[in-house]
Amino acid sequence: MTLRTFFICAGLATCAFAQSTVTLSGCHSHDGQEYCYLPNGSEVPFTRTGVTAAATAAAETTAPASADASATSVAVPASVTACHIHDGGAQYCQASGTEYEVLETPAITPLPESYNDCHGHGGGSIYCVASDGSEVPIALEGAEHTDETGEDTHDTDAETETSGENCHFHGTVEHCTGGSSSTTTCERVDRDYNTGLRIGLIFVILLTSGFAVFAPMLIEKFSKVSLNSILFTILKQFGTGIIISTAFVHLLTHAEMQFANECLGELIYEGTTTAIAMAGVFLSFLVEYIGNRLVSRRNAGIATAADSEHFSESSPKGSTHSPAAPVAPDTTIAALGHAHSNNMHPDTHFSVAVMESGIVFHSILIGITLNVTPNSYFTTLFIVILFHQMFEGLALGTRIAALKSSTSFLTKVLMAGVFTLITPIGMAIGVGVLQHFNGNDPATIVSIGTLDALSAGILLWVGLVEMLAHDWMWGDMARAGWMKGLVGGFSLVAGLVLMSVLGKWA
Repeated sequence: MTLRTFFICAGLATCAFAQSTVTLSGCHSHDGQEYCYLPNGSEVPFTRTGVTAAATAAAETTAPASADASATSVAVPASVTACHIHDGGAQYCQASGTEYEVLETPAITPLPESYNDCHGHGGGSIYCVASDGSEVPIALEGAEHTDETGEDTHDTDAETETSGENCHFHGTVEHCTGGSSSTTTCERVDRDYNTGLRIGLIFVILLTSGFAVFAPMLIEKFSKVSLNSILFTILKQFGTGIIISTAFVHLLTHAEMQFANECLGELIYEGTTTAIAMAGVFLSFLVEYIGNRLVSRRNAGIATAADSEHFSESSPKGSTHSPAAPVAPDTTIAALGHAHSNNMHPDTHFSVAVMESGIVFHSILIGITLNVTPNSYFTTLFIVILFHQMFEGLALGTRIAALKSSTSFLTKVLMAGVFTLITPIGMAIGVGVLQHFNGNDPATIVSIGTLDALSAGILLWVGLVEMLAHDWMWGDMARAGWMKGLVGGFSLVAGLVLMSVLGKWA
């Protein structure tokens, strides 16, 4: 071969090699594999030892029509900024006036306010790089998206939000309003729980409950404020409104929602909730009736013994005088009202004990419910329950403080202590079952629904009969002046309204 022929062959080989060499750009790593973009926009796997067979094959086709349709059909922003959290916990970011949803947020705190180096990936997916170097998938708000296998991975929470649904928890039941309802699952759902925060807030509830229930007792014990003062009138009537509203709006409503849960199936007897509540009313009546009869018999025996002793001491020896003839009972309406006022509650300890039993039943449920609620709803529910415990504690504490002097202060302290501890105990149970609790399990639904309905019945009896009717028909409010009556009525309505408003969130 002559020298001229050698140089001609070398030049032709160089040109052929140059024609097979392509320029790759936008290289990025995903799932341990590096990918780059060809000049025609196609994405190909790449290794540092050279272009892979797939890259070489794709390079041979340079017409724009052969570009990956999924890659060219999605507008990929260079970066997304102004990232923020929507209701439900999903993160959204902006790019050129368009909002994108972050499908999987990185495991860093706080979440980044922007993501850079955004690029497309197989199936039309878009990935951006977070500040810790990890890649996160994003998608246009409300758009369905697929992973590399072509399967739909659209987030349920985003779908709920874009369909116009507003979901929140009532008790342990997730309640959604508006939009189209999605298919619910009765299996346990793994959720994100901030366990440390939940344990710490047990002590906040403990202090709030204790302060509310002990305050009226301490005021009555260590101050000159009378139980008939305007302050105690406000507290008593406000507490009456709280108890009645708790029974109707919170407990009875929650029980209805439990028994209406699809995971329980269709109830054979539709009046189950109200029937259980009626049983709670009757049970409360029965306890008080038997208790009052026993106390009345004891008091009657004491009174008879005292009269006999007084008669024997006042009668001279040898006296032939017989005991005075019995006086006919006065049956006038005024006398009946007076007798009702004096004898209806020979020992009010029974009525307060019945009231506290209803509160205890649902307070332990409140504690469990609070600590098994997902993070996205936990803060709102905690604030509501904090006010709930404070108002209910004032209602109970005022009634305990008004017990007869025959009830020792130690007994009053023990009754208040039970209320103080019961909700924190429920919260501790909630933390213990956090990783196993399933609010859609039929046994759980029946248990919670039954206790809610039973507690509602107990508090209905206490609120309507023992508190409202007794105070306003035969108690001190029946004889109160117009100013005291006006203040008491306003306090009663305020309690009804405030606790009913809290029922929107709990």
